Amino acid sequence: MQPQTSYESNLISEIGQYFDDPLGFVLFAFPWGEEEGLVAPDEWQIEQLTRLGERIKSKPMATIQEAISSGHGIGKSAEVAWIILWAMSTRPHLAGWVTANTQNQLVKKTWRELAIWHKRLINKDWFKWTATRFHHVEHNETWGMDAIPWSEHNSEAFAGLHAKHVLIIMDESSAIADVIWEVSEGAMTTSRAMWFCFGNPTRNSGRFRECFGKYRHRWTTNKIDSRTCSMTNKYKIQEWLDDHGEDSDFFRVRVRGEFPQSGSCQLISSGAVADGRSAAFHPDLFVYHAIAIGCDVARFGDDETVITVRQGRKVLRQTCFRGLDNIQVAMRCAEEYKKHAMATVFVDEVGLGSGVVDYLKNLNYPVVGVNAGRRAEDPARFVNLRAEMWYRMKEWIEAGCDIPDDTELGEQLVGLEYDYTPKEQIRLEKKEDMKSRGMSSPDRADSLALTFAYPIHQPRTGMSTQNSFEPTG
Repeated sequence: MQPQTSYESNLISEIGQYFDDPLGFVLFAFPWGEEEGLVAPDEWQIEQLTRLGERIKSKPMATIQEAISSGHGIGKSAEVAWIILWAMSTRPHLAGWVTANTQNQLVKKTWRELAIWHKRLINKDWFKWTATRFHHVEHNETWGMDAIPWSEHNSEAFAGLHAKHVLIIMDESSAIADVIWEVSEGAMTTSRAMWFCFGNPTRNSGRFRECFGKYRHRWTTNKIDSRTCSMTNKYKIQEWLDDHGEDSDFFRVRVRGEFPQSGSCQLISSGAVADGRSAAFHPDLFVYHAIAIGCDVARFGDDETVITVRQGRKVLRQTCFRGLDNIQVAMRCAEEYKKHAMATVFVDEVGLGSGVVDYLKNLNYPVVGVNAGRRAEDPARFVNLRAEMWYRMKEWIEAGCDIPDDTELGEQLVGLEYDYTPKEQIRLEKKEDMKSRGMSSPDRADSLALTFAYPIHQPRTGMSTQNSFEPTG
């Protein structure tokens, strides 16, 4: 260890004074007013950090459990980063972990935000950020925080925190399985341990909901309305208000930070998707079933073009591409068609997909262009065809199916949420709204959903796999 300079000694002494003053640390440790675009803490962040410091001063040995329910865009990722950097800087040999509802949220939002604020930190040289661990440069094994994607089958990864100082953070906590919460309880037997849970209140059940209900006496809770925060996109909020209404579950969850009134907003159950990923149906079981090929064409640079082949209750194959032009996408669809006698090809014809549809039609392939925004076959139940075909897929999955054991597909299937229109029609959230809350564009799930756009009639047993396709609606 190198001898400490006078500056370093003074810095250690200065930061040590913020052990019970997280707000003071945040105001001291970052270059406020010096970096363009660096916005000072919002009112709710100041209140939370102040409240946290007061609790530590009044009960220095007590454990802390805090749950924050909020709408979108309030700056919670920054708040998470500040809490981690404050705790790591003021508590020698702190041990802890961070998780989130999806790997995408954890890696691209929560953990990335920590990297951004670490670079601004006045004592940034004390620590090193990696893709999975944030640690003290001289005490990697005993002083650090881990980024751990949660899995119900890997709950032991969240156990075993034994240190003088412990920190647990859950982001988008509403979608984290109860078993992870139960394992996390063990860390709270340590004096001064801290556990923070943030998230949009997407589910009206589960442990995050119970922080505000039957376990409220154990948790300090707060609800943040996005409209009260300076950094939120007020134009987008107004769009949501116009589209869904003040009292809709969508607006309650996404803006007001309130739990939904009608139960979970999640369309497809996590358990059914997990069962489908672990299933291994033999293809021969469905040899006489019709085959549907769904192609979701990428619209933007970070989206994927995805082609899914489904026969009966089994997904035979799903392939993903980036950077293909319309002709290349059409040729990929044609290749899949040639492998399966008389399959029906469904292509999303909105935007770039229209060119793929035209090219396949010119080559006389049996392609069906699907405009998900068009009228549903059952308009009394569904606001449009997109909602209807996703709901057909939901029923197919929950009745038992075999889908690829693919994390990204699984997250997209369970990530999409819904609400009801004033006419009680099922309405799905927009792709842009999914992205705004940390989810990736549901390209893989949409490709599978396209195979349910219209009925494909099953041939009689013993006949070929030719489809008798008659689009309706």
